[in-house]
Amino acid sequence: MRDWNFPNAATMGMNPPCAYNRRMFARKVRVEYQQDGKLYACPLKWLDNFSMRNFTNASVFDDTLPVGDGWLEIGTHVPVDQLRDAMEDWFRRKTYLPKDASVVLTLT
Repeated sequence: MRDWNFPNAATMGMNPPCAYNRRMFARKVRVEYQQDGKLYACPLKWLDNFSMRNFTNASVFDDTLPVGDGWLEIGTHVPVDQLRDAMEDWFRRKTYLPKDASVVLTLT
């Protein structure tokens, strides 16, 4: 990981990029799908595909960042219930999600 060195950042009123990202993506969400009573992590491919705005065309989800299989970081203004419903709908349209499965989001 790159070591950001901003000797003049404080005097210029700037923040290092990592500090900005910590505020923007303040919430960690576990993203799983439930099928036959078992929970499975949603693959990073699914999360990444959903998070591309040109596919969802919903600006409310701009502050979503897939970070790994089953993990998403989201901003404070992202409505979790709406996010779950939109992800479930998108995953079904892409035929990622089996018909008898549902998406489960857990804030950590």
